[in-house]
Amino acid sequence: MSTDSARVLYPAGRLRVVVSAVRAAGLSALLLTPGPDLRYVTGYDAKQLERLTCLAVPADGDPFLLVPRLELAAAMASPAAGLNVEIVTWGETEDPFGIVKDRIGTQRSVGLSDRMWALHVLQFRTAFPDASQVLASTVLSPLRIRKTQAEVSALREAGAAIDRVHANVPRWLRAGATEREVGARIAEAVLGEGHVQVDFVIVGSGPNAASPHHDVSDRVLQDSDVVVVDIGGTMPSGYCSDCTRTYSIGRPPADFAAYYDVLRQAQDMACAAVRPGVRAEDVDRAAREVIAKAGYGDWFIHRTGHGIGLETHEEPYIVEGNETRLEQGMAFSVEPGIYPGPHGARIEDIVVCTADGAERLNNATRELVVA
Repeated sequence: MSTDSARVLYPAGRLRVVVSAVRAAGLSALLLTPGPDLRYVTGYDAKQLERLTCLAVPADGDPFLLVPRLELAAAMASPAAGLNVEIVTWGETEDPFGIVKDRIGTQRSVGLSDRMWALHVLQFRTAFPDASQVLASTVLSPLRIRKTQAEVSALREAGAAIDRVHANVPRWLRAGATEREVGARIAEAVLGEGHVQVDFVIVGSGPNAASPHHDVSDRVLQDSDVVVVDIGGTMPSGYCSDCTRTYSIGRPPADFAAYYDVLRQAQDMACAAVRPGVRAEDVDRAAREVIAKAGYGDWFIHRTGHGIGLETHEEPYIVEGNETRLEQGMAFSVEPGIYPGPHGARIEDIVVCTADGAERLNNATRELVVA
């Protein structure tokens, strides 16, 4: 990712917005360690180590980035170096938690990165014994949930990259190959199409297609197998892809075609329901009603979708009970599934809520592809 692209995707003004959000939330400070929260605020994709790296954002006072001295070069090479924020280093014999405490003083409440290691959470508890600890997402989720144009562009690029992988999947689905062998080819292709990291590869064949979070196994693919392929990775931008398509090796089982057609209709209806002001649960309901009316409701066993951005799973969750109203810039998956066994199916696209509807970021065919 170029320096100019990084500046657009991780703008310097974002830190000022976060400071205001910390104050509005009534927190004394926000403490962000390596992970998606730190990257969102600074653009710094720091290594998760036992050595503390921490962006401290006090409600009153100047933010600073604390890094181990041996990580200074990496921090200076990241977008964080252009934020006009002080970068403080610490050495191997120093106490980094003590440094944070000395610089921001006694605290009454601190927000900690949702993905902060317990190793660091407990040491911050010792450093600030009188402070309540809350999740940083109370401050950051309302910001991260609405993607900027640059973030949508990054997600669009990720979607196109994973679509290119799916375009090649049918040629790897051959009777006699194992799920693991197919998964290895897919993982290689995910990297070959521009991702810097493979986040997951699901190749669920035959009865394994009825297990939504199956991984890969040594099961040998057979003629007439239905195969669910759910794949995703992280792009150089930090933004993620996630797309599921269902295939068959030769003619699928006779009872499969009926419910696959229902699934396609349900996925289309859910995508069509997306627009500003609609509740997240209404999108879930749009898919679920189609499937239930056709008699397959008991086999739709998970939520319809999840938000996506710097994490594969983040807000908003497209599920019954989530009354969050969709807004322009919210990005999430729409992925109903039907899993009756001895096979199953899922169709997943990433969509973005637009000013008047939705944009699908995945455009690989949703028809059943016969390999």
